[in-house]
Formats: sequence, C-alpha cells, structure tokens
Amino acid sequence: MKTGIQSWLDERFGLSIITKFLKEKTVPQHKHSIWYYTGSAILLFFTIQIITGFMLVFYYKPTLEGANESVARIMTEVPLGWIIRSVHSWSASFMIAFVLIHLLSTWLAKSYRKPRELTWMSGVFLLVFSLLSGFTGYLLPWDDLSLSATKVGTDIPRSIPLAGVWVTKFLRGGEDVTGDTLTRFFGFHVSIIPVFIFILLGVHIYLIQKQGMSLPLSAELKKEKVKEIPFWPNFVYREMIVWLLLLGILFSLAIFFPPSLDKAADLMAPAPEGIRPEWYFLFLFQTLKILPAKILFLPGDTLAVLLILVAGIVFFFLPLIDNKPAERKGKIITITALVLIVYAVAMTVWSLL
Repeated sequence: MKTGIQSWLDERFGLSIITKFLKEKTVPQHKHSIWYYTGSAILLFFTIQIITGFMLVFYYKPTLEGANESVARIMTEVPLGWIIRSVHSWSASFMIAFVLIHLLSTWLAKSYRKPRELTWMSGVFLLVFSLLSGFTGYLLPWDDLSLSATKVGTDIPRSIPLAGVWVTKFLRGGEDVTGDTLTRFFGFHVSIIPVFIFILLGVHIYLIQKQGMSLPLSAELKKEKVKEIPFWPNFVYREMIVWLLLLGILFSLAIFFPPSLDKAADLMAPAPEGIRPEWYFLFLFQTLKILPAKILFLPGDTLAVLLILVAGIVFFFLPLIDNKPAERKGKIITITALVLIVYAVAMTVWSLL
C-alpha cells in the first residue's frame, strides 16, 4: 500500500516503473559471473572519489604558494584529513584497476560482440578519462616528485608529429610546468574530467540495461540454457558483500599505507632520482626506457608514442575487428590479450625492481 508521499513522487518521477524493471531484471549465472561484480566496483570507487574529493577541495589551495602547504595542513591539522586524503588516493588506484580488469575480462570473454560494440567503446573512453584523472591528480600535492613526473609525462606527447608540441603546451598551459599547469590540472581534475566520467558512466549503464548482460561465447554457441537469478534483491545483496570486502581492503590500505608528502616543489631544482609515474603507467614508462634512441629513420620515443596511439585506436575498435570471435581470428585476438597482460605485468615488475 503506497503512502501519500510515495504516490505523489511516483506520479511525477515514475518510480514504480523503475521498481518494476529492477524486480523483473535477471542476471545470468555461470563460471564467468564473477566479472559482473567489477562493474559495480567501479561505481563504488568513483562515488568514494567524489565524496572524498568534495571534502578535500574545501581545504586545498591550487596555487604555487599554497598547494603543498594546504595538503600538509589537511594531513596534520584537519580532523581526519589524513585518512580522507589516503582514501581518496587509494580509491583512485582501485577505480583504475577495476576499469582495467572490467575491460580485460570483457575482451577475454568476447562480451563486446554484436550488439554491444558501443558498450565496449564507452568503457574504453571511461578508462582514458580515469587515467587522465589519476594523472592530473598526481600533480596537485605539488612536491618535487609530482612536479618531475608531470614534466616527464607532459613531455611525451611532444614526440607526436604535427600536433605533439601543441598538446604539450595545452596540458602545461605554456612551455614548461608552472603555476599555470597546477591551476589547469586542478580544473581538469575537479570539474572537467568528472563531468565526462559521469556522462560515460550514464551512457555505459544505459547500454548495459538496453542490451542486457552478455553470455559466455561457449554457452551462446552451444545454445545452452543458462541459470538466471533476480537482480533485486539476490544479485544486489551479493554485490553488497563484495562492496564490504572491497571497503575493508581500501580502508586497511588507507590506514596503514597513507600516501607521503615531500617538501614543496622547486621549479629551479634538478629532478630527483628514481622518478616513476603511478603504477598504471609503469609498463609504458619502462617500454620507453628500453627503446633505442633511433629505430630506422625515426627517433625511438616518437615511434613508441605512435605505436601506443595505434594500439589505442585498435583497442577502441576491437569489437569491429574481432567480428568473428568463434573463428581463428577471434582466437588469435584472445591470445594477443593474454600476451599483452603478461607483457604489461613483466614491464611493471621490471620498472619497480
């Protein structure tokens, strides 16, 4: 029996339609069902990012004089400021990790096959903007390490023919990394990038609801009858268990391994030793390091950046390329995914060592 308020809201928002949809929606159950939970984990960590980001922005000052000092104040003077900053930092890494896992599991399961091509493409864009969010946030503490890493990171696009120099200047707000870069990165990090992530998540979720969750390729080929469970409340309760486990891991890491803060960056000081980007860029960083200065007629870094761009384009259009996933071409693409995973892990470990 609806109350007066429920009836009033339902008449204006159509809440009963949403409730009916959630009760009728089902989720396939099979040996690959575990990967379904990675999608909701992304939403969980993005929500944590937004909440903790709101808290931090009240005290952060995006200026040369105030950036490092304001972060130090958050960590030492603001009540629970250190744990809020630590949760924000760790949840960013968790979100990027789960976007990667979600995409790789989709690739290996061939879940991007027709008619879910646009679902995959929106997911690739989500990965790009998640990485950009992590990259722009890395500079905001404005210490020596973040300054030097940003100089290296923003200099990489310079190798791209024609547009490279413009991209580097656009990111930096000038020729070099300065206070203008800090202000620009702050704007990207707290407003522009989150807006795009919100839009992409909305499109991605809509496409999933429209097309439904995909079945494993083997089950589809054999036309097997797959067991299904109700989305509400069965699947949601299982998701909540996963969220609690992830929150426990997140807060444990945030408490025992909070991010450090070095002294304020000096624009005139030499780069410190051991500069490394965040973990999700390490395999690219190590790849650039091992390439020779010149390959054939091209500089090594230029060739590397061009190969990364081509790989990104192929990755985006993968559903159109892998249009016959059950045949030989599809199997080769699956093997390629496994090789790339092994390569990325090996390069990351090499860089850390």
